[in-house]
Amino acid sequence: MDCWVGSTRNDPVIRGKGEGGAVITVVIPTLNEASHIEGLLRQLLAEAPSELAEIIVADGGSDDGTRDIVGRVAADDPRVKLLHNAARFQSAGVNLAAAAADCRSDILIRLDAHSGYPSGFVDNLAKTLRQTGADSVVVRLRTRATGCFQKAVAAVSNSPWGTGGAVHRVGGASRWIDHGHHAAFTLSSFIASGGYDPRFRANEDAEYDVRLRRRNGRIWFAADLEVDYYPRSAATRLVRQYYHYGFGRAKNFLKNRERLKPRQLAAPILTVAMAGALLMSPLIPASLLFVAAYLLATLLVGVSFLAARRDACLLLAVVALPCIHFGWGAGFLMGLGQGVVGRGAPPATM
Repeated sequence: MDCWVGSTRNDPVIRGKGEGGAVITVVIPTLNEASHIEGLLRQLLAEAPSELAEIIVADGGSDDGTRDIVGRVAADDPRVKLLHNAARFQSAGVNLAAAAADCRSDILIRLDAHSGYPSGFVDNLAKTLRQTGADSVVVRLRTRATGCFQKAVAAVSNSPWGTGGAVHRVGGASRWIDHGHHAAFTLSSFIASGGYDPRFRANEDAEYDVRLRRRNGRIWFAADLEVDYYPRSAATRLVRQYYHYGFGRAKNFLKNRERLKPRQLAAPILTVAMAGALLMSPLIPASLLFVAAYLLATLLVGVSFLAARRDACLLLAVVALPCIHFGWGAGFLMGLGQGVVGRGAPPATM
């Protein structure tokens, strides 16, 4: 059977289907996912389609027992494999799995350990990829919650107020789009596009989609396939998460020079305006009216959620919204500043 004869962007790429036909490789990048990984692996193995060749867990150095758990599951089923991801970032982990994939595989499916997946998710992804002829299938990331603050974050994330109406957050009809939550790829296209940029801690998916589209690759949004995601349960962790998102978006912009959408500019502009209003307030007290207007707007959003769902926890949108807006905005501005002065990470792919 044929295998990969090239593993870098400039090498020739040949992929064969082998005697058993085309098959699927699943990759799960992990870092301290002991509370989630076994349940996900057992689910995938129990409902695995016949085409599933392997599940590769690319671990970034977990110290909570994740690797031991994967090892135990692998002892029961040799389709489960463990790779050490020395670079730690999930972008590098997915690249490692793509390079190590079974020679027969023509589909790469990316899953996250801390998300929830409906029954038959892998099989349905593979069918959608083949039926549409897409290079990539993306899905909706539906934010769920258990705790009070999580409920507010979920409500905000699933609305235009927190994420600007991104398709993979708010949903919509199945169609061709320019970016979404990554779920499945044709493996040959992933390799030929250079894989993820391993220097991206976040936003590696959007950065990859830019390069894929420039190669005339097509991205299909499967509205009927949804992933349950559980957000950060503390405000400090939420700010840190969105800071990394914003930083990654700035690096993406500097690397690929793709025009930014209004929703991507809104948070940085709001961050600058808020900082300016606070700094000017000793000299121009009226500037605090801008601060008050923003806080009132976040409160009204929380009240609208409360009225619709009758859950007082949703009033915490007054905390969740600023965490998302200013975390993302500050990260974007910092990433832009580092890139301008030449301290941003240089471009890199597989």
